[in-house]
Amino acid sequence: VCRSNKSPWVCLTCSSVHCGRYVNGHAKKHYEDAQIPMTNHKKTEKQEKVQHTVCMDCSSYSTYCYRCDDFVVNDTKLGLVQKVREHLQNLENSAFTSDRHRKRKLLENSSLNSKLLKVNGSTTALCATGLRNLGNTCFMNAILQSLSNIQQFCCYFKELPAVELRNGKTAGRRTYHTRSQGDNNVSLVEEFRKTLCALWQGSQTAFSPESLFYVVWKIMPNFRGYQQQDAHEFMRYLLDHLHLELQGGFNGVSRSVILQENSNLSASNKCCINGASTVVTAIFGGILQNEVNCLICGTESRKFDPFLDLSLDIPSQFRNKRTKNQESGPMCTLRDCLRSFTDLEELDETELYMCHKCKKKQKSTKKFWIQKLPKVLCLHLKRFHWTAYLRNKVDTYVEFPLRGLDMKCYLLEPENSGPESCLYDLVAVVVHHGSGVGSGHYTAYAAHEGRWFHFNDSTVTLTDEETVGKAKAYILFYVERQAKPAAEKL
Repeated sequence: VCRSNKSPWVCLTCSSVHCGRYVNGHAKKHYEDAQIPMTNHKKTEKQEKVQHTVCMDCSSYSTYCYRCDDFVVNDTKLGLVQKVREHLQNLENSAFTSDRHRKRKLLENSSLNSKLLKVNGSTTALCATGLRNLGNTCFMNAILQSLSNIQQFCCYFKELPAVELRNGKTAGRRTYHTRSQGDNNVSLVEEFRKTLCALWQGSQTAFSPESLFYVVWKIMPNFRGYQQQDAHEFMRYLLDHLHLELQGGFNGVSRSVILQENSNLSASNKCCINGASTVVTAIFGGILQNEVNCLICGTESRKFDPFLDLSLDIPSQFRNKRTKNQESGPMCTLRDCLRSFTDLEELDETELYMCHKCKKKQKSTKKFWIQKLPKVLCLHLKRFHWTAYLRNKVDTYVEFPLRGLDMKCYLLEPENSGPESCLYDLVAVVVHHGSGVGSGHYTAYAAHEGRWFHFNDSTVTLTDEETVGKAKAYILFYVERQAKPAAEKL
């Protein structure tokens, strides 16, 4: 219909080929048009089968049922699906397709040549790798690209030994989306490791994270389907599941042991969340002190809560400002959001505190202190909030520093920290473009070897600090600034 050669899907009912959801969605429209109208008569078994419109991704050869909204492994008794798969593979290897691939490679090379940079007088190629959109998976791509540029975190996974999930007859064979493998044959850590290894190697312009997305579907049911998802919610689920899996065995060896052997992260820097420490908690883990005071008797209650990120409200007085220069008056800054998070707050009637001295719920105040800062400080700006029936977006521009974010004033015991241990430099920003949480598009900015890049699914472009600073940030990743050695200071 649209003559696109991106993401072709073939209908296994009529053999017509249409583009995927993230192009123009003609494959999905074809399915909707092919639906048998509902009648008052009892549907026959034949009609019921016809309604399961199954199609195949011509790139990965995965089969997918639109009605079930899931990948399927079923085949006909005659093995017709496998025959289609083999036929497509033969086409891929044909002279015609080889010629087309050669032309495409020339185009890719020319686009790479246009991305040559002059650094210190010499020309270097842009080796960044994009992530293909598998159908509204920009939320996942933006988070993966951000995490891949957090060096200490990324290097740990890339240095892990590979896991062999299959053996015997299936070893080395190309695998397809299937439910029959069982949960024991999927590893989020392994697919995450392979995805990180594929980025920044310079051998391709874009990588398709299908295997990782399949594992996400398998172990995180919330993210099944092709609707737009919340990038922050995905990041939390991803980190939590990586943390849980890393606590398990690794070819008979505890991954916690590997963390201790292969990482220079000391035990004192680890923050345990749900069990033993892992690289997730060692890098993203911090500790909050939640201080509650009863306004009637003055009793103070303290509780320590581990965190992997901080979710900050955009103060209500700034919520109507939509662009950086729209209105006169003070601009909302990241410091305003942090101050709003840590300031003393009187709890309202719906959040009355159970005072152990008064023996009943009383009015009280609450204040957060940061007891321990993480190595990577992840700040989530709460841009989506519920009104009566809708979840609206706060589109306010929030000014944030690219260097030298000072967190000392939010610490419980700032006198115990060194002069540079509370300073953070920006390494990545996730941006949501659009008006609603269930729609729009996610992209990411990230710093790599001193240069800033814009990651927009398959497309990666060089950008500058000024452009990054103007972004309407949704998630900010700050890396702790390393104190200079004494000899270097002299």
